[in-house]
Amino acid sequence: MTLLKALLAGAAFGMVAGAAVAETEVHWWHAMGGTNGERVEKMANDFNASQSEFKIVPTYKGNYTETMTAAVAAFRAKEHPHMVQVFEVGTATMMAAKGAVYPMEQLMVDAGEAFDKSDFLPAVISYYQTPEGELLSMPFNSSTPVMWYNADALSAAGVDVPKTWDDVMMASEKLVANGMDCGVSFGWQSWVMVENFSAWHDLPMGTKENGYAGFDTEFSFNNDKVAARLQTIADSSANNLFKYGGRRGDSLPMFTNGECAMWMNSSAYYGSIKTQAKFNYGQTMLPLDASVKDAPQNSIIGGATLWALSGHESEEYKGLAQFMTYLASPEVQAWWHQETGYVPITTAAYGLSKEQGFYENNPGTDTAIQQLSLNTPTANSRGIRFGNFVQIRDVINEELEALWAGDKTAVEALNDAAERGNALLRKFERAAM
Repeated sequence: MTLLKALLAGAAFGMVAGAAVAETEVHWWHAMGGTNGERVEKMANDFNASQSEFKIVPTYKGNYTETMTAAVAAFRAKEHPHMVQVFEVGTATMMAAKGAVYPMEQLMVDAGEAFDKSDFLPAVISYYQTPEGELLSMPFNSSTPVMWYNADALSAAGVDVPKTWDDVMMASEKLVANGMDCGVSFGWQSWVMVENFSAWHDLPMGTKENGYAGFDTEFSFNNDKVAARLQTIADSSANNLFKYGGRRGDSLPMFTNGECAMWMNSSAYYGSIKTQAKFNYGQTMLPLDASVKDAPQNSIIGGATLWALSGHESEEYKGLAQFMTYLASPEVQAWWHQETGYVPITTAAYGLSKEQGFYENNPGTDTAIQQLSLNTPTANSRGIRFGNFVQIRDVINEELEALWAGDKTAVEALNDAAERGNALLRKFERAAM
C-alpha cells in the first residue's frame, strides 16, 4: 500500500508539473501559401522556441478572400481563431463587424506590451487607423505595386527604363519589333490600374475621402482620365504592346518566362522573380501619365494586416501581444522584407536593411518604400475604405476584362463598374447602419 501511495503521489505530482509547463496556444489563420507559408511557419516556430509560455499555431486557410470568409463563419459559430490575416480591402468590413474585433492598439496596451505608433512607417499604418488615430490591426505583409522590367530585353531593344506611360508605349513598340511577344502586362488590375493609378495621380476613387469620412460614399473612378489611359492600353493590345494575363498574380509567368518585358504588380513578387527569372531584371516606380499630372503623388499599400478577434481569454491575448512585438522587431521585419519584397513596417527595420547593405547589393529593392513615402498622403492617396470592396473588386475585374476582350469601351466598362459598385456600397451601408 505504501508503494501504491507513493506511485499515485508521483503521478499526481507529474500531472501538476505537466500542467504548470503547458503552453497556452494562440491560433493564427493566414493566407500565405507556398514559400511564404513556410516563412510564416518559421516565424511562429522561432517565437515558440524563444519562450515556453505560449505557442503560436498558424493555419493556412486559403487565399485572402477564403481566409476572411472562413474567419467570419467561425466567429459566428464561436469557433474562431485569436487572430486572422485580412487583406487591405477587407478593412471597412472588419471595422463594421461590431463586437468581433479587438483593436490591436488596445490589445497591446491591455497586455502591457510596449507599443509606439511612431515606430511604424506612416504610409503603412495610416491605412488601418480610425479617424481618431487608433490602430485597428497590425501591419504584416504590406506591399505596393511597382513596375518590374527585363533589363536584358530593354537593352537589346535600345530603350531606357520607362518613367511615363508614353515611355512605356514607345518601349513596347520597340520591344515587340525586336522580337518580344509583348511589351507590358499587369496583375491585380483593379489595385494597380484603378486604385493605385488614381492615388499616383492624386485622383479620387470615390467621394467622402475614398470612404474614410463616411459610409455614404459613391465611386468616381469612372472619370475621363482613368478611362483615357485604360482605353489607350486596350487599343495597344491589337499590336501586342499589351497583353492581359489574368487576375491576381496569374500573369507572373508572362514576365518570368520572357514573354513580356514589363510587368506591373506587387513589390512582394520579389521572392518569386528572384528564383524564376533567367535574365537580369529590375524594378522601378510606376509610370506617370503626364497628361494627368506633372509629378506623382504616392502609391498606396496592398497586402494584409493581422486582426485580433474578441471572445478569448486575457492570458491568450497576452501571448498574442508578445508575438506582435516579436513580429515587429527590426530583425524579423528586415528578414521578412528582404526575403519577400514586402515593405518593412517599421523605420528601424528599414534602417537595419540599409545597414546590412541590402539595397546596395540589390538595387531597386527600396522602390516600394520610396513610392509610399514620396509625398505626404492626400485624401485621394491615403488609401481606400469602401465596404464590400472584396466583391467590388470582382466587379471591376469583370468590367475590365470586357474592355480587354473588346466587348466594351473603357468609358462603358468604368461606368458599369461604378454603377454596380455603388449598389454594393448601398447594400453595405444599410447593413452597417
